Amino acid sequence: MTDPTNHRRRRSRLLTLGAVTGTLALTAAGVGVAQAAAAPPALSFRASTSAVTAERYEYEGTSWLSFDLGLHVVAGQDAFEIWAKRTGYDKPITAERVVTQNGKKKKVALPAGTVTDFWGLKDFTKITIVDEAGKPVTEYTTAFCGNAWTSARTRPDAPAANPYPTSCGGYNPFTLGQVWGVQAGWSANVPDQPVYDGTGPEFDLAPGKYTATATVNPAYQQMFGIPAASSTATVAVTVVDESRGGEAGLLAARKADTAREPSSAPPLEDEHALHAGQGDAARQVSSYLPEFRAPAKRPAGTLKAAPASGPKPDLRSLPAWGISLSEEEGRTFINFGATVWNAGTSPLLVDGFRRSGADSGLMDAYQYFFDAKGNQVGSKEAGTMEWDPREGHKHWHFTDFAQYNLLAADKALAVRSGKEAFCLANTDAVDFTIAGAKWRPENTSLETSCGADTVVAVREVLDIGNGDTYTQDRPGQSFEITDLPNGTYYIEVLANPDNKLAELSTSNNTALREVILGGTPDARTLVVPPVHGIDG
Repeated sequence: MTDPTNHRRRRSRLLTLGAVTGTLALTAAGVGVAQAAAAPPALSFRASTSAVTAERYEYEGTSWLSFDLGLHVVAGQDAFEIWAKRTGYDKPITAERVVTQNGKKKKVALPAGTVTDFWGLKDFTKITIVDEAGKPVTEYTTAFCGNAWTSARTRPDAPAANPYPTSCGGYNPFTLGQVWGVQAGWSANVPDQPVYDGTGPEFDLAPGKYTATATVNPAYQQMFGIPAASSTATVAVTVVDESRGGEAGLLAARKADTAREPSSAPPLEDEHALHAGQGDAARQVSSYLPEFRAPAKRPAGTLKAAPASGPKPDLRSLPAWGISLSEEEGRTFINFGATVWNAGTSPLLVDGFRRSGADSGLMDAYQYFFDAKGNQVGSKEAGTMEWDPREGHKHWHFTDFAQYNLLAADKALAVRSGKEAFCLANTDAVDFTIAGAKWRPENTSLETSCGADTVVAVREVLDIGNGDTYTQDRPGQSFEITDLPNGTYYIEVLANPDNKLAELSTSNNTALREVILGGTPDARTLVVPPVHGIDG
């Protein structure tokens, strides 16, 4: 598992407020007029408190600011819902708002320029911070999508459940479609600090007293019917120095702040990118949720054949991303992230059944199939699962899900990744706009449904619209290129490599990403050309 102090992969959203205000105001007039007249407001903006304390930690030149202004958006009589998607990687992202008129839902296009990435509504909030003397310290804008881990009901008669995803989903550069929303009568936290883009200093404030003023972009006030009188919140901020806790205090602060990260940020990373946890048996989703509980016994007798037609998963590979070079003990490696996602009409559901023998570290895997009503209609053998006892793993890996290869310019195999077994989990919302997409999957991290060493069976699931990302950044999984000559290579992400899984199509199982090695043996260089016009 990587150091928990590592930052999450984020992308800059520090854009100019005036630019989007001017663009949106020209065409916003007809979008939110009906909602603006409704009571309660379609959306309201508020701060939960007028004064907060921010704790600042510093240790060996590294600082961490636990900063939370308590800003929220609350949906009114109807849910606030946005669909954002692109039809291709070379196409712009378009966004539509779902509105209810005369008891019927319909989608209304948002003005061009409202959404330019999958982090949310661009420049939703402007935040200005001044010091005790009133001198400006910083000013920036933040995006807003509504999806959040910390959403909650704000009135007793609000719906009991929130159907919307828990994060915006903008960290994978090859995302295709997102759904963002705030349930009727529920709140969603508004990001209150700039997103770190990996360059320059992070957001920080010295100990002292400040005043933060947050204002919703006037274009969004008009567009979504946010009352002008309640579109600004002022919060007194006291920053206190807690550095006396040393390294332990800094780590504790970072972990505590994880719970309130902006909804656009993914969970802390470990070996399985974007998954948290170590496979702790006490937290296994498979131990208490029926949908993730495999039968105690394998299928008896002759298996029902996989149906020739009907719902099936469709595994698709995305191009490798987050590609970099690293050095370790005189060796050079290419690190990369690889995502396989399910674009089909059924979840990929694989059950593993432990072989006889108390110490058996193998399971026999079976894929199951369902009709349009969710009834199980067939199954087939699908390889094996194996127990991985290493730290950072300690769960069951499915051995027939994907394969990663580094190909030479002529597409011949140059290096194969040692990563050949996987704990399936829904780490990335690749396209939540397709039919049947699971917006709030349960198994989103390693501790969820990959099983402890005490189980006799385990179920692993990849839901519709979701992807499973692994970051290959350690020897044995990343590609060692120490002795490879300079030149052009391709990172191949290959789903279902031995065709042991039945799916709608196998024509989209492979994705290639060009990389160019250069430099000298002591100082290798790596160039990663854009693919489909996308860097990442």
